[in-house]
Amino acid sequence: MESGITAKQRGRDVFFTIRWSKLISADRWTIASSVPAVGGVYEIYWMDEHQHLRLLTVGNARYGGLRSEIRRLTDPQLVENPEVITILQNKKIYFRYAAANSADDMADVVWFFRKTYFPENPGVAHSGRFTRIYMNEWAPDRVRWVD
Repeated sequence: MESGITAKQRGRDVFFTIRWSKLISADRWTIASSVPAVGGVYEIYWMDEHQHLRLLTVGNARYGGLRSEIRRLTDPQLVENPEVITILQNKKIYFRYAAANSADDMADVVWFFRKTYFPENPGVAHSGRFTRIYMNEWAPDRVRWVD
């Protein structure tokens, strides 16, 4: 089944289902040939010395699409943060994504994940359309994110 995001609204609550792509090793050729140039959400991970995936970032791509955003965020020559550059240069990087057409849906999904992963400061805002947001994830891989 293709990756993507669907939403079912019940009153002021929303139930999102996100179907992630498979986890993919990040290199420019794979990104160029396999990631669509459409809007969506993504997660980027790095593999630590214990073979655990660690979350590097979660976000959404609108203008320019998933392909260009994932490419930009996984290339050490295009990143400005010295800590991230070191990770990108020295660790194995992976990503996954889910396509979406709605900017508001993307904002709500990214807010949900960032609020879950970084409750003290999610750093993004939701769309304001709903009182409560629920999430159901489906992924073809077993992703173990370690804090």
